[in-house]
Amino acid sequence: MASTAGGTGRLLAVSDLHIGYQENRALVERMRPGSDDDWLLVAGDVAETVADVRWALETLAGRFRKVVWAPGNHELWTHPDDAVTLRGADRYAHLVALCRELGVTTPEDPWPVWEGPGGPAVVAPLFLLYDYSFLPAGCTTKDEGMAYAYRTGVVCNDEFLLHPDPYPSREAWCRARVAETERRLAALPDDLPTVLVNHYPLDRHPMDILRYPEFAMWCGTRLTADWHHRFRVAAMVYGHLHIPRTTHHEGVRFEEVSVGYPREWRTRPGPPGTLRRILPEIPAEDGTGDR
Repeated sequence: MASTAGGTGRLLAVSDLHIGYQENRALVERMRPGSDDDWLLVAGDVAETVADVRWALETLAGRFRKVVWAPGNHELWTHPDDAVTLRGADRYAHLVALCRELGVTTPEDPWPVWEGPGGPAVVAPLFLLYDYSFLPAGCTTKDEGMAYAYRTGVVCNDEFLLHPDPYPSREAWCRARVAETERRLAALPDDLPTVLVNHYPLDRHPMDILRYPEFAMWCGTRLTADWHHRFRVAAMVYGHLHIPRTTHHEGVRFEEVSVGYPREWRTRPGPPGTLRRILPEIPAEDGTGDR
């Protein structure tokens, strides 16, 4: 672990920037820290092309004291509009190398310790994927779930653009990532709380309000359902659902921090692209300030 003092700063978070949309790119252009000590957690889905990912992370890394990135499914797409045609694990490795060039912390790097207000806490960016274990009601196997999704027309584009190479399937890649990440988390000091940053939530409860419940199959894995207790989680930061909100599950705070697509964020109250404060935690009596 690398320890970096946070001074008087804040641990902030955002996800699902989707800067392929000009409106979203403009939001990133306007994002600024509140102090020189602020860190920014970016929980995936920055963009679909490597060039756009580079622009966004380079822009943010030039402003915040530390930027921590966890990949979303969109970064891992081999998109026909991208000049970089790498697939699967090779694409992920390419993105990790890009982040290291920019000074951005990735899931493959030593996890930093936030020592600012609300700390200390290990900030752990994760890359876990999903294994289709969040099945629609009435389905007991992936095949049944996929058949139902195709009947309803709600099928994630990952099925066509996110390749698991060299793994035989996305769920096999997920199991490998979960096993390695679990090993690293178990090796952390027992006296340090954690802030876990993953594109997908570690538990299924955030999917309870999905308009299309079948989409939950592409939203995580049951293998992580007890991690919020096992690994002393102060806050679990995620995105992907495009439903920004704070929930508490079994006494642990879950923060969905996505920006989402312009058609989504235009309908929300408050200024778009507002960064979520993770630490120090906002007292309950203060409502949703800084949200």
